[in-house]
Amino acid sequence: MKDQNNFSRRNFFKSAGMGAAAVAGLPLLAQSCSPVSETAKIHDFFAEGDVILFQGDSITDAGRNKRQELPNNAWSFGMGYANYIGSWLLEEMPEKDLTIYNRGISGNKVYQLADRWEKDCLDLKPNVLSILIGVNDYWHFRNGEYDGTPAIYENDLRKLLSRTLEALPDLKLMICQPFILTGTSAVDETWVEPFSAYQASAKKISDEFGAIWVPFQEAFDSAIELAEPTYWAADGVHPSMAGAQLMAKTWLEALNKASS
Repeated sequence: MKDQNNFSRRNFFKSAGMGAAAVAGLPLLAQSCSPVSETAKIHDFFAEGDVILFQGDSITDAGRNKRQELPNNAWSFGMGYANYIGSWLLEEMPEKDLTIYNRGISGNKVYQLADRWEKDCLDLKPNVLSILIGVNDYWHFRNGEYDGTPAIYENDLRKLLSRTLEALPDLKLMICQPFILTGTSAVDETWVEPFSAYQASAKKISDEFGAIWVPFQEAFDSAIELAEPTYWAADGVHPSMAGAQLMAKTWLEALNKASS
C-alpha cells in the first residue's frame, strides 16, 4: 500500500497508459494561469451556463470529428489549441457548467464562415465567440485559388461580426491574430509583407468591435528565440503540439489580461 500511495507522477502516467497527446494539455495547469489570483480573473469572465464557440479554419479544426460535432467532447475538438483550452476550462471551473463547441473547418476563408454562420454560430447562441481566420484568405490568393484582397477580408469580417452582434448583442468576442512562421516548408520571407496587411485588418476589426485581441504572431515570434520555427509549426501555418500548447497559453493569457 505504501508503494502505491507513493507512485511518482511519471509512473502514474505510464501505468494509466496516457499517451503524449493526452498529456500535452497538462502544462496549462501549471503555466497558463498562475498564481491563483490570475485564475480567479478568468473564472469571473464566465457566467454559469455560458456557451463558448471556437471558429476558424484548419488551425482550429485540427482534425476534429465533424460527423457528431458534440460540445465538451474530445473527438469533436480535434488535437489543436481549442482542445487544450476547452479541456482546461472544463477542468478548472466545473461549477460553471460550460458548453464548449469547436466548429472550425479546414480551408475556410471569411466568406465561407459567413455561408455556414446560421448553423455553426447563431443557432448555437454562444456567449463567448473566439475567431481565428485569415491565413487562407491570403494563402489561397497567393496560389491562385482565390481573388480576395486585404480589403475584402476586412469588409467580410466586419459584415460577419455586425451580423453576429445584431443577433447576439451581449456576445463577448475574442479575435485571434492570424500568424505565420517563415523558414518553414510552406512559408518564406515573401509572405511577410503581404500577409501583414491581413493581420493589420484583423487588429483593426478587433479594436472596432471592442474584442479581446489574442496576439498569436507575437507569441510565435518570441517562441522562435527558443526553438527553430519548424518546432512550432512545420509548414509555418499549422502548429505542432508545442505550437498548439503555446496558442492555448497565449489565448488564456489574453483573456486574463482583458479580465484584469
